[in-house]
Amino acid sequence: MAPAKPIAVGITDSSASTAALLWAAARANTLKLPLAVVNVVDDRWMAAEVLPYLEVLRESGLGLLKEAGEKATAAEPGLQVTLQLLEGGVGAALGDYSKNASMLVLGTSGHTRGALTDRALQAAATAECPVAVIGDAQEGGRGIVVGVDGSRESTQAVAFAAAEADALGEELTVLYAFTGPNRWIAAGLPQSSFATHVVEEEQIVLSETEAGLRQDYPDLSVHTVMETVLEPADALIRAASSARLLVLGSRGKGGFERLVLGSTAHAVLSQPPCPTVITRMHKQQHHD
Repeated sequence: MAPAKPIAVGITDSSASTAALLWAAARANTLKLPLAVVNVVDDRWMAAEVLPYLEVLRESGLGLLKEAGEKATAAEPGLQVTLQLLEGGVGAALGDYSKNASMLVLGTSGHTRGALTDRALQAAATAECPVAVIGDAQEGGRGIVVGVDGSRESTQAVAFAAAEADALGEELTVLYAFTGPNRWIAAGLPQSSFATHVVEEEQIVLSETEAGLRQDYPDLSVHTVMETVLEPADALIRAASSARLLVLGSRGKGGFERLVLGSTAHAVLSQPPCPTVITRMHKQQHHD
């Protein structure tokens, strides 16, 4: 039997990184998995004029890893912890390392929505495993929220979220944010039976999702919500503001081609309301 893949946590010297480290350590301990603590020496420092300082950066990274390892074992005694120093672009290095991990955990940088330089976003866009993004002061929430839109990626997110809710004894909220008809009416188009039909069709997505969950998890408490006013990212952020976990697929059927994560996941990860997991990082082929 192949050894269990560890939970990997990418660290920096930020407070959100410390929160991510402790969250990852607790999850690894609960699941009886090893924890891999990873730091990346950013390749922006590899230019010829700063090469003499590369060893200093490496030593700093090793010191950061040692300190993080001690925090993890202090928080979760008996946890198996390994330390790994990587070099290269942060997003690419963590994405490549994720091939050997069961989950990659990162602290959010706290950038405002739309910031494309966030290392958590870069890693989430390239990772081969689920990615959890953790912010400061995100403990004590209740319930799990998952965003759906009928795509295969959101189906994967629902499966992950349901398994988490069932294992943790939490209630599951399935949220579908759909704003199409309201936009048309706000733009001056008359409200028609077509708009009503569109909403009814989208409601089928929620109904089918709920039916599948009740079959697979008969004891799971499931709530379904259709949001027709707020934008999807705003609806998810509001719904998960006091949740224990928010789960998203990497791309919905409305995602922009230039954003590997999709626009909704990108916006949510820029300011996650609670620990947020992206369940799959690569775009899937959609066939008509």
